Amino acid sequence: MAKEQLQVLSALDAAKTQWYHFTAIVVAGMGFFTDAYDLFCISLVTKLLGRIYYHVDGSLTPGSLPPHISASVNGVAFCGTLSGQLFFGWLGDRLGRKKVYGMTLLLMVICSIGSGLSFGHKSSSVIATLCFFRFWLGFGIGGDYPLSATIMSEYANKKTRGAFIAAVFAMQGFGILAGGMVAIIISAVFKSRFPAPAYAVDPAGSTVPEADYVWRIILMVGALPAALTYYWRMKMPETARYTALVAKNAKQAASDMSKVLQVEIQAEQAKIERFAADKNHTFGLFSKHFLRRHGLHLLGTTTTWFLLDIAFYSQNLFQKDIFSAIGWIPKGFTMNALEEVFKIARAQTLIALCGTVPGYWFTVALIDVIGRFGIQLLGFLMMTVFMLGLAIPYSHWTTPGNHIGFIVMYAFTFFFANFGPNSTTFIVPAEIFPARLRSTCHGISAAAGKLGAIIGSFGFLYLAQNPNPKLADHGYPAGIGVRNSLFILAGCNVIGFLCTFMVPESKGRSLEEISGEAEEDGEKV
Repeated sequence: MAKEQLQVLSALDAAKTQWYHFTAIVVAGMGFFTDAYDLFCISLVTKLLGRIYYHVDGSLTPGSLPPHISASVNGVAFCGTLSGQLFFGWLGDRLGRKKVYGMTLLLMVICSIGSGLSFGHKSSSVIATLCFFRFWLGFGIGGDYPLSATIMSEYANKKTRGAFIAAVFAMQGFGILAGGMVAIIISAVFKSRFPAPAYAVDPAGSTVPEADYVWRIILMVGALPAALTYYWRMKMPETARYTALVAKNAKQAASDMSKVLQVEIQAEQAKIERFAADKNHTFGLFSKHFLRRHGLHLLGTTTTWFLLDIAFYSQNLFQKDIFSAIGWIPKGFTMNALEEVFKIARAQTLIALCGTVPGYWFTVALIDVIGRFGIQLLGFLMMTVFMLGLAIPYSHWTTPGNHIGFIVMYAFTFFFANFGPNSTTFIVPAEIFPARLRSTCHGISAAAGKLGAIIGSFGFLYLAQNPNPKLADHGYPAGIGVRNSLFILAGCNVIGFLCTFMVPESKGRSLEEISGEAEEDGEKV
């Protein structure tokens, strides 16, 4: 038998879409905008860092980051993100969503600025400083995942909750887009102010001294949206679900939500005390009760996010093939340093505009119609189809004249990742677990995803190298090739499709109904 719902939670579930919903989406979403900007802007400037700090006199090609340095610069933020997801996810359930929410944003502001600074001018000191601040930047970003998802799920009504959480996550697309646009503007301004010959004409002169400011400015701009959002984040009240169900403060929950919803809500302390006395609402993460009720759900959310991120982040493997094939990025020696930044940024912006952003917003529009389960299954299925479509006739796609088809297939894999598991794996863990463990379980699920991202970004970077050692990228050992790597990624998507069946559909149900908090002691959902 279901328990009588607290009035404050019933009011939230039934609330019509109001201004505070949009305010919450923007405030939480700007965190994700910043996250995406900070995580992805590094790929725009790695070639520039190579030219500035790893130039080799007499070399026919511009300087580039050695493989271990490149892996560190690109991957250290992912390691920080994984740690932050676990730590801040746990802390969000201990101290409250709002208290921890400000910490993560402050950390992101400080470390975005720190990333653009360096101690000394030697390559080793610059890279060490960059990696140090990128790790702690990632740590702050990691906290934003469970907290933003949990706050939005606990604020939303049950009819449009999926769309609201998806809209927060969709701000990632705009963050990636903004990173490309900022890099285009900064590089264009410096390029016109400090003209330089191509590397082939004058290797030393092709990288002007002022280029050192370009990568620093691009990285430091990431502090702006986070700093602008901080005030509004601190003004948001704690979520009623945390205040009532975890902190057990009925009066505060009713007071906060009365202001937000602009309706009179009664404090029901006696109900909360009965709720607190129920053993059904006191079991811990490592208890048999949790394992029986939610163990399969947590396994489902962690495995699907892990497998999705292997495939999603590995898509960078063939970006260089596409960009080079269609002439968006010519060979490095034909350009100066700032021109190369400009062309890389232009390419990333076009990919974000055509494939990444639309997929996110298709999810926003349809998730409360189709449901999370259907969208995730469709996404994994279509990613498998398009990756096999790239892999089976790979030699056909890479011959001159067939590149347009390659680009279309590539764009569709991105589209169905975002209109699919990249969005739903973020949404579902914020809905299916009890309030006192919601942020922790989301953090664990997100950390599993980030582990997949590390494998996808770096494991496959080595694995996808040409089997012929002479044709592998400079500094890398021979691998199994891009074609065979694509077959493995398609296999990851198939397993992700199957693991989706461990995750329940949460469309149109209250959070307490999904998590079992609305059930009497001893009942199972």
